[in-house]
Amino acid sequence: MKCVEPIRDKNQLEALKTALLHCSYRDYMIFNVGINSGLRISDLLQLKVSDALDKTHFLIVEKKTKKVKRLKIQPEMLEELKVYIKGMKPNEYLFKSQKGENKPLSRVQYWRILNNAAEKVGITESLGCHSMRKTFGYWQYQKNKDVAMLQNLFNHSSQSITLRYIGINNDLMDEAIDGLKL
Repeated sequence: MKCVEPIRDKNQLEALKTALLHCSYRDYMIFNVGINSGLRISDLLQLKVSDALDKTHFLIVEKKTKKVKRLKIQPEMLEELKVYIKGMKPNEYLFKSQKGENKPLSRVQYWRILNNAAEKVGITESLGCHSMRKTFGYWQYQKNKDVAMLQNLFNHSSQSITLRYIGINNDLMDEAIDGLKL
């Protein structure tokens, strides 16, 4: 499996959001919730309307770790979710597949959607569904510089793993080399 990267360029991030919105509102919302929550795609696609309806936090049991996670839904995201779920039933999956009745979109199908949109906007870095989680971590770090909080949020065993995971180590190495001329 290829190692995927966070999206470090705000212009690319906005272009990708626009391309996904042109695909469908569902595809845009998956990406938007993903980059603003840091949830794994396996947890994101299992969300039901009732997990977001009149809620201020997502409360999930992580599929990978089996740990309970309580995650605040940002106020702007709450407003977008209200619009998105209008008319949906509480027991429906938030991000339904178009195949079959009340089944979530598959991770593989969303990978295809995401990569097609990335190709359309000229993103050449290796992207995948996990890029959404890494993008969340990267921009949270840029905003707060709080590795300990991200380590806890991601359930990583060390801060060095978290920095490597969100691509900060690569950025720091690049900067060190840029400043060196012998």
